[in-house]
Amino acid sequence: MKLTFYKYQGTGNDFVMIDNRQEIISKNNTKLISRLCDRKFGIGADGLILLEHPERAEDDFKMVYFNADGNQSSMCGNGGRCLVAFAKFLGIIKEEASFTAIDGPHKAKTNNGLVSLQMQNVDEVNQTGNTSFLDTGSPHHIVFTKNVKDLDVKVEGATIRYSEEYRNGGTNVNFAEPEEENTFLVRTYERGVEDETLSCGTGVTAVAIAANSSGRANGNNIKLIAPGGELSVSFEKSSTGAYENVWLTGPAEMVFKGEMEC
Repeated sequence: MKLTFYKYQGTGNDFVMIDNRQEIISKNNTKLISRLCDRKFGIGADGLILLEHPERAEDDFKMVYFNADGNQSSMCGNGGRCLVAFAKFLGIIKEEASFTAIDGPHKAKTNNGLVSLQMQNVDEVNQTGNTSFLDTGSPHHIVFTKNVKDLDVKVEGATIRYSEEYRNGGTNVNFAEPEEENTFLVRTYERGVEDETLSCGTGVTAVAIAANSSGRANGNNIKLIAPGGELSVSFEKSSTGAYENVWLTGPAEMVFKGEMEC
């Protein structure tokens, strides 16, 4: 079978995109999905995303996301933004979109190469000293620290990801450092990839909310600088302390289109 695929990236977080409205790929084919994501023997990507027919009448499409290991995973913010750009390329949407992912419904909008994705509300942020934990569609452990650029993120991230605290399902791990007011440097270790990625959408969203919750940021529009580029996160904080109307914004672009014999 010849498989047509598209490669997209959002601040260096890269994905294989497949228009699966005709069900050309089985979601149970873990071996094929992991091979497509393999950087040595396949296309190479942090994950693979299927665009499928929507299940809700109000949606434009459905998102199904897989980690590079071939397993279906929790929400991917940069992947969702890239999928919106892909849907616009396919002519499914114009400037705005509604779709459902594994964590529920999302809205999105595009503007001059930037894609803004509405994330899920966050009701709870657990904080202990310089660490925080919260779920932004995917679980994230955050360490606020110094000298983020010098960290061995793969080693230190894996230590936390596989710690006893996260023995049931693991977690993504983010290391964040204040750069200036309401601006943070962020590096992320992603479970499923089991390495540092150049950017993580749900990760920077978690850092922005944790920074505000812990008093490290005083604004509701936070700039996050990842190795792959800049993203911004805006939100509203309710009277109960919940974070609502959360939006993740950044670039998303097609890298190339190709065919692969499967």
